[in-house]
Amino acid sequence: MTSRERLQYAYELAFYPPRLNEVWHRISKHPGQAGSEIGDLLDQAWLLHQGLPERGYASQRALNRLALYQAKSRAFGMVTFLGGVRRYLGRAPIDTRVVPGHMVRDIGLPQLCRSLNSVCPPVPSSLSQD
Repeated sequence: MTSRERLQYAYELAFYPPRLNEVWHRISKHPGQAGSEIGDLLDQAWLLHQGLPERGYASQRALNRLALYQAKSRAFGMVTFLGGVRRYLGRAPIDTRVVPGHMVRDIGLPQLCRSLNSVCPPVPSSLSQD
């Protein structure tokens, strides 16, 4: 998985509820099989919910998009859910209170809709457990 794919996946975990639900389902179905890579991605997703950085980010557009994602995700309880999954996996608390500037990128997320035919984008093969 490239660093860009990892960041895309972290954004999906942080701001796209179907992706986090899918990961939680896999973790709860197969406890103990969650590797350190998924734990690291959950840590990155948690960091994406922290305060916006003052410098080091890619562009103003990326900063605006991240702020919008943060605001919209509050309606879904993403921060609480992420925290619960991280605790379930025994991840150490993160002291950082600001999103690292290098993580602020203009990354688009899949369309969030309630259609019965909609599905999550596929899980990257390096994270598949089934």
